[in-house]
This record gives sequence, structure tokens and C-alpha cells, in this order.
Amino acid sequence: MLQNIALDQLLLLDIETTPAYQRFSQVPAALQPLWLDKMTKTAPDSTDPEETYGNRAGIFAEFGKIVCISVGFFHVENGRHQLRIKSFASDDEAALLIDFLQLVQKFHTRFPRFQFAGHNIKEFDIPYICRRSVINQCALPPALHIHGFKPWELPMLDTMQLWRFGDFKNYTSLRLLTAVLNIPTPKDDIDGSMVAKVYWEEHNLQRIADYCQKDVVAVAQLLLRFKCLPLILPEDVILA
Repeated sequence: MLQNIALDQLLLLDIETTPAYQRFSQVPAALQPLWLDKMTKTAPDSTDPEETYGNRAGIFAEFGKIVCISVGFFHVENGRHQLRIKSFASDDEAALLIDFLQLVQKFHTRFPRFQFAGHNIKEFDIPYICRRSVINQCALPPALHIHGFKPWELPMLDTMQLWRFGDFKNYTSLRLLTAVLNIPTPKDDIDGSMVAKVYWEEHNLQRIADYCQKDVVAVAQLLLRFKCLPLILPEDVILA
């Protein structure tokens, strides 16, 4: 599987998002009725806007923001695969995005036919990055000019799509997939549902980045498993 995929031409990524504001009452007045309208369509049984905003705003690019992007690069050293990881974590979303987009451009210059890789990146991470970049008036590099692409033309290797094997009704979480494929993962300090609390109440960006990086490592291990290659050893994960 994935015989034609060159691991060193993949840019692995994962993002962590939160509501753009800590509380619904802080949302700009013009956006509050639009959030309520959104919820009447997506969660019609919800009655408390504070609760729904805190629990759900982070998954919508129009109402959330990115607080961390972690990326990974495969590298071979002494015949073993290594994974080099770099994280962009900041309160300043525009600055975070600019740094990430500059890295994408550098990677694209080096590997013009590279692909993004991640879990559910086609439906979440990449669209979210692009939308937040537009909202923050950050110019998208050519590698992210994907709005006119057909689904099969997108330069993305999505491990969730790979596991579907054509079954578009199936959703499998990254945690479940690593467990099923017997890929060891470190015990998570937090999970995705806790990111907003850790950000707004603890303001612990490093804790969020640590969690984000674990998902990048998990994706790397999945790709190696799909290619029937040895998994990366803990000492071969290198943090920038």
C-alpha cells in the first residue's frame, strides 16, 4: 500500500482550534445572531448559547481560531526513519499562520509535487487553515490554491480517507485507528475536547502543542504501517 508515495515529500500536519472568544457574551454583536442562526440549523435542540459556543465554536472557522499547527517531516538517518517536528503556537493567529505559510512555500519550492498528510485533513485541517488565512488577510501560497481542484486532485494524503477504502459513511478517529493497528502511543495529557479549556483557562500553549505533536507522530506511524515499514522509535522523533 502507498508504494508510489515518497515519505520525504510529505508535509504532515495537525491543528488545534478553540472558540475565538472565551465566552459567547464577548462575541461581537454582529456575529452573535449569526451564531444562533448557525445553531438552529446544526444543533436545533440546543438552548444555551454560552454552552454551545464553548463546546462547538472551535470547529467552525467562522467562529473559532487556530492556536497551534504542528508539522512533521520524514528523514532517513542510518537506515532508520526519523520524524522532525516543528510547532507554531501563538495567541496571535495571523503571525502563526504567516510562519506556517512561509514554511509551506519553502517546502513547495524544494518539493514541487509534495503532499500534505494528516488525519481528516481534507475535511477539517486544510479547509480551516485556508479559511482562517483569508479571514486574517494572509496570502495563501500556490500549494494551497486548491479551491478549483477535483477531490481526487487534491495534494493531500488523508489517513482517514485511506482507511475508508471507498466507504464514505465511515468515520474512524485517529485514536481508534492507532489502537486497531497496534501502534503504541503515549498516554494523552489532554484530548481535543479539552483544548479550549486549556487555552482560555490555563493559557498553556505548550501543553496544547505537546498534544498536537503527538497526533503528528501518530499519523507518521500510520503511514509507515500502511507501507509495511518499521515504526519510528521514540528516540527518532526530533523536536525543532
